[in-house]
Amino acid sequence: MIKHFIDLDSFRKKELRQILSFAQIIKKNPLKYSSLLKSKSLGLLFEKQSTRTRLSFSIGMQKIGGHVIELNKNDVGFESRETTKDLLKTMSQYFDLLIIRNDDHNKLLELASLNILPIINGLSNYSHPCQILSDIFTIEETLGKIENQTIAWVGDLNNVLISLLQAAEIFNFKLKIAVPESILISNHKMIKKMNLRYSKFFTQISKAVKDTNCVMTDVWVSMGEKNSKSKKIILQDFQVNDQVMQYAKKNAIFMHCLPAHRNEEVTDSVIDGKQSKVWQQAQNRMYVQQSILNFLLKS
Repeated sequence: MIKHFIDLDSFRKKELRQILSFAQIIKKNPLKYSSLLKSKSLGLLFEKQSTRTRLSFSIGMQKIGGHVIELNKNDVGFESRETTKDLLKTMSQYFDLLIIRNDDHNKLLELASLNILPIINGLSNYSHPCQILSDIFTIEETLGKIENQTIAWVGDLNNVLISLLQAAEIFNFKLKIAVPESILISNHKMIKKMNLRYSKFFTQISKAVKDTNCVMTDVWVSMGEKNSKSKKIILQDFQVNDQVMQYAKKNAIFMHCLPAHRNEEVTDSVIDGKQSKVWQQAQNRMYVQQSILNFLLKS
């Protein structure tokens, strides 16, 4: 049976724990697994800009013995030159997995439903599962089991937060979200559909961040999003700064999936401060994604 990695809520906690555990093993002794996926091939089809997802999957796959080829949508005629099904069937003759980064989550679900080869969500307009699973890895590496932590999210309700909300339901950790009231209202129907038990929304940063173990944020305006000026005005009071970090516990950490718009959603003093784990967070992407690749091919 072909496995895909599209959304975290498609997996049981046991399966995600398996990925996290093996990622930890790889990180402790990476040379031991230099031939883990020998002769396996990964295709990258990125329709959106990427640094960390691109590098962590590319370098990560090569370090465990696999091959990587990056595809240009226009060069291969994706969705234009032939049917998507025929193109995927062709790719399956060469690739063992395909990672896609796009603006159409429904297209990812459609491609996965064909069950031609494993599809990985490298970020869509709806979710970013690889990011959040590796973030959990970093939190546990720093603070201990995620089940014992209370996480705060400050800022926009975006694709990264969707995956974080899914993770809270799977791992049963407390998630407190500070977002502007207007954003809450506009996303009310989607939030209600998720049937959240472990997450709570706030319109005041102080209440959301109070006594939390980790404070997370992301850019206020996602790639390709319109009306950026008006959205920045709405979010201007939702910056993570030194005062906000003081609401959290003394040993709390700060995380940002990057890229960061410095002194917009987060100040230099926080992202470069002692509590910041953003570079450890970026590095850990590789180990978790190596484990995801192995899980999809060998589980």
